[in-house]
Amino acid sequence: MTEKIRDYNVNGAMIIGVDNGYGNMKTARRCFKTALVKYDSEPVLSRDYLEYEGKFYVIGEGHKGFVADKQSDEDNYILTLAAIAKELEAGGMKDAVNTARVHLAVGLPLKWVQAQKEDFRKYLMRNRMVEVRYKNRLYRLEFVGCTVMPQCYSAVAENLKEFKGITLLADIGNGTMNLMYLNNGRPMESKSWTEKLGVFQCYQKIHNLIQDNTGDCLMAEVVESFLRTGETDLPEKYAKLMKQGATEYTELIMQKLRDHEFNEELMRVYFMGGGARLVEQFGKYNPERTIFNHDIRANAKGYEYYCYMLLRHQNQRK
Repeated sequence: MTEKIRDYNVNGAMIIGVDNGYGNMKTARRCFKTALVKYDSEPVLSRDYLEYEGKFYVIGEGHKGFVADKQSDEDNYILTLAAIAKELEAGGMKDAVNTARVHLAVGLPLKWVQAQKEDFRKYLMRNRMVEVRYKNRLYRLEFVGCTVMPQCYSAVAENLKEFKGITLLADIGNGTMNLMYLNNGRPMESKSWTEKLGVFQCYQKIHNLIQDNTGDCLMAEVVESFLRTGETDLPEKYAKLMKQGATEYTELIMQKLRDHEFNEELMRVYFMGGGARLVEQFGKYNPERTIFNHDIRANAKGYEYYCYMLLRHQNQRK
């Protein structure tokens, strides 16, 4: 069954949620690798490129390193424009020329959002009017606002009533892991953390194990495929080392939860993000007290809902 995606509109503008992940860019309908390569002329082989200010950006090609401050380079801005174009296309805007008024809904890691949100908002709102071309379609965008929200919490904001007792939210992305306790659905802000223990740490662990034990170096795409599926068609000696790396990584995850007072006998844990599948396949946990949400676009959808509720509340106060 195809999932029904809700569209949020406030003050004549479309709310578009963009999750600027370190491994993947996500919107409510689309997900693509956080990577791009710039060209001065139109690419010959790829159709998945964005044209902006006379330059051509092939989306999902290359590799982007971890950057703690997302507003510190140009890439995140271009990737955000690409995410918006992809979302508009997926939502039905496929004319030769498309016009949209956009209110951006984005997020930052739990413990970084307070310090970085204003700079990130200004970074994304640098241009009010933008024109981009994607798949031979022109998208004319008018940015009317940008709301920056906390990762992890936003992904469950619409469903807080479903959480009973003490629950630890664990949102494992590519670069970071965000942790937050809920008490009967109410966030405990003093018990929230951002740890640099994302899936990329698992990637590095597997890469080093293979290199140290075999002398070989696996292509990044091979390891990334294993991290997504938990499976590989490589010979057993490589497969065994990859599974060993994933198991050791999930042990680090569970130890970090215990460092932050998690007790599986007294509380539940709710895993989400790209690392949730790794924990489910290779981790040791109490299945009766563990919940997995494998919707990698949960934060992007949550940003849209959360932003809509905030803006609606602001309108009611006027």
